[in-house]
Amino acid sequence: MNAPFLCRPATAGRASYRGAVLSALLFFAPALAAAAEDARFDAVRQLHGRLQNLVVRDQLEPHWLEGDQNAGVFWYRTNIGKDRHAYVLVDAANGVRQPVFDDAELLKLLERDPSDPPRKVLAILPADDGNVTGDVIVVLEDEGAWRLDQQAGALTKLDEAPEVKQEEQQRSERERWQRRGGLGQRTTDASPDGEWKLAVRDHNLWLLSTGDGEPRQLTFDGTADNFYEADAAWSPDGKKFVAMQVRPESDHPVNMVASSPEDQLQPKLKTIQYLKPGDDVRRHEPHLFQLEGDEIAIDAAPWNNPWELGRVRWAPDGSRFYFYYNQRGHQVVQVVSVDAATGDAKPVIDERSDTFVHYSGKHFLRYLPETGEFIWMSERSGWNHLYLIDAVTGEVKNAITAGEFVVDRVPRVDAEQRQVWFTAAGLDADQDPYYTHYCRVDLDGQNLVRLTAGDGTHRVRYSPDRRWLIDSYSRVDMAPVHELRSAEDGRLICTLERGDTGPLRAAGWIAPERFVAKGRDGETDIYGVIYRPTGFDPDKKYPVLEQLYAGPHGFHVPKAFAACQWPQIQAELGLIVVQIDGMGTSGRSKAFHDVCWHDLADSGFPDRKLWMQAAAKEYPQMDLSRVAVKGHSAGGQSAMRALLDHHDFYKVAVAGAGCHDNRMDKIWWNEQWMGWPIGPHYAASSNVVDAHKLQGDLLLIVGELDENVDPASTMQVVDALLKADKDFELLYVPGAGHGVGGPWVDRHIWKFLSEKLRL
Repeated sequence: MNAPFLCRPATAGRASYRGAVLSALLFFAPALAAAAEDARFDAVRQLHGRLQNLVVRDQLEPHWLEGDQNAGVFWYRTNIGKDRHAYVLVDAANGVRQPVFDDAELLKLLERDPSDPPRKVLAILPADDGNVTGDVIVVLEDEGAWRLDQQAGALTKLDEAPEVKQEEQQRSERERWQRRGGLGQRTTDASPDGEWKLAVRDHNLWLLSTGDGEPRQLTFDGTADNFYEADAAWSPDGKKFVAMQVRPESDHPVNMVASSPEDQLQPKLKTIQYLKPGDDVRRHEPHLFQLEGDEIAIDAAPWNNPWELGRVRWAPDGSRFYFYYNQRGHQVVQVVSVDAATGDAKPVIDERSDTFVHYSGKHFLRYLPETGEFIWMSERSGWNHLYLIDAVTGEVKNAITAGEFVVDRVPRVDAEQRQVWFTAAGLDADQDPYYTHYCRVDLDGQNLVRLTAGDGTHRVRYSPDRRWLIDSYSRVDMAPVHELRSAEDGRLICTLERGDTGPLRAAGWIAPERFVAKGRDGETDIYGVIYRPTGFDPDKKYPVLEQLYAGPHGFHVPKAFAACQWPQIQAELGLIVVQIDGMGTSGRSKAFHDVCWHDLADSGFPDRKLWMQAAAKEYPQMDLSRVAVKGHSAGGQSAMRALLDHHDFYKVAVAGAGCHDNRMDKIWWNEQWMGWPIGPHYAASSNVVDAHKLQGDLLLIVGELDENVDPASTMQVVDALLKADKDFELLYVPGAGHGVGGPWVDRHIWKFLSEKLRL
C-alpha cells in the first residue's frame, strides 16, 4: 500500500523532503521575521524601564528647620536603592553632616517586620539645641514622635509630638525668563481714587464719573478697525492715564479635518486662528489723557511698526512714563520715555542689530524706580550681558557683567543690596561652555562671586534665609553631585551626596560620551554627545543616526544626567546615535548664533558633518556610509533638508511634523530668525521649493490636527515630491497633534530605519 513512496529512489526522496522543508520555511519566514522584529522592538521599548531606579544617592530632598536654635540645620532624604532611602541631618553653620538611619535601620529601631514598614518620615529634629551629633527626634506620619539616642541606637516614644509644618519641597531657584519683569503696571478702567471710570462706546473712549460729574467723550476717531481700550495705566497721583488705541491683527484661519472623531461617524472641521509670517499683527498706539484737560499728543510715528508696544510703567513722581517697543522684524527693541507734561518721547534704551535681537530668549528688563535705573540684557558686546542704564538720560552707567561668557538667566535682583543673582555659561575654559553656573555681582559690576564650581551643569536650592545653598550638578556621563555651599562667597562646606552609577553599569548601561570637534571655521569648538547600545561590540560597524534639532531659540544637546535619554533608547536598535549643537543655535556668542539669520536651511550642517567625521576617525565603529537623521518640528524641516542639500553624507531621514516652509509656520518663531518683510530668503530655505532635489530615503510623519505646525506644511511637501516623481514614505496619523507619536509610530520609524540602514 505504501509502495509508491517506498519505491522512490533515495536521492529523490531526500530532494523532495528538502523541498518541502524549504517551502515551509518560505511560507513561515515572514511570520518568523516579524516575530523576531517585534521581539527586538519590544526590547528597545523596555530599555527605559530596565534602567530606571538603578542609580543611588543621585536624589536629594532637603528640609530646612525653623527657629533660631536650628539656624542652618536641615535634614534630607536620599535614595539608596529601589524604594529605599537614607536620612541625614546637617548643620550648615558648623559643616557637620550626620547620617541618622536608613529605611532598614529604622525598621530595626522600631522593632518592626519589613512587611509592616513605618509611615513617611515627616521630620528629623536635633533634640538638644541644634546639636546634630546628639540625640534626635524623629516624627513619623500618623505614628507620633520618637527620641533616638544615636550613641545607643535606641528609640523612645514621646508623649507629645512637636508640631511639624507641612512644607512643600523647596524648589530650585526659578529660572524662567522674566520677559515682563520690572516694566508694565496693572491696568484698570477705574481711577485710583475710584471717582472716575473709563468706558468704550462705539469704539471711542469715554470718561464717566462715579459721582455727580458729567461724562466726557475723550476720543472721536475710534472705529471697528482702530478702537480704544478702556483699561489704562494711571499716573501715581491719578490725574493722568495712558490708554491704547488698537488695530486688530489679520484674520488667518487654518482649517483641519478630524477624519475620525470619537463622538460621531462623520468628519469634523476644526478651525484655529493662526498668524503666519507677513500677516498683520495687532498694533497698539499709546495716548496720554488728563482727568482735567485735553489729550497730550505723543508723536507715535517713530513707533508705528510694532511687533509689540506696551508694558507701560509710570515713574514714581509721575513726571514720565515708559513703554516697551519691539519693532517688527526684531532688529530694533527700545524702552521709550514719554514726558508727562509735554508728550515728548525718546528712547532711553535703544537696542539694534543687523540680524536680530533675541527678544524671546536673551531678554531681561528690570526697572528700579527708587534709583531711576534699568537693568538691561544685551548682546551689544558680542556676548549676552547685563547693563545698568540711567532711566532718565539713557546713559549706560556701567556694564554689570562682561567677558567672553553668556549671562543666561536672572532669577533675582536685590535692589536694596544692589546685587544681581544670575546664571552664566562659558565661565570656565576647561568646561563645556553650555554648563550653567550660579553667580552674584554688584550693580556697579564689582565683586563678582562664583557660587558653583564643579565640572557640570548646575542647579541650586537656597536655604530660606539664603545664607546657604545646595548645589546639584551633573553631566550626561556623571550622576549628580550634591554640595552644600555658602551663598555669601560660594565656599564649599561639605559634599552631601555623590551619585553612584555602579548598578546602572552592571545592567549594561554605557555612559553617553561627550565629544568635541572643530566647526566650519576650523577654530570654533562644536559640542555633542555619542550614545552606544548596550552590548556594544567595538569590533563591529554601526550605522549612525543623528537626532537633530537646530531651532535657534536654544541649544539642544542634553547637558544634565539621565539614566536613559531618548537617543539611548534609539541606539538600542543597533545604532550609534549622536546629538550635536552646530552654529546657528543659541547659548554661545552672538556671531555663533547669527549663522541662522535668513537661513534656517543651514541648520548647522557644515559643523555636524565635520563633527561626525572627526568622531569616526577616533571611533571607526561609526559607519559613515550609513548615516540617518531624525528630527521633529523644526527638526523635521532640518531632517528633510539633509537629503536635499547634503545627500552625499546623509542617506536616510525621518521628518516628523516639519515646518517645511517658514512662510507656512507660526509668525512669532519664524520672523524672529527669518526677519520681516518676507523676502526671497524664505523660499531659499523652503523644503517645498527644493523638493525636486531629494535623494535618499525619506519618511514624512504628520498628525492631521497639529495646531503648532500647520499640517498643510507637510502635505505641500508631499505634493511637490509627487510632482517631482520622487519616492518617499508618508505616515499620516488621524487625530494626532504636534506630538504625533506612540508605540505604533515608534515601531513604524524603527522598521523604516532598520530596513534602510540594513540593521
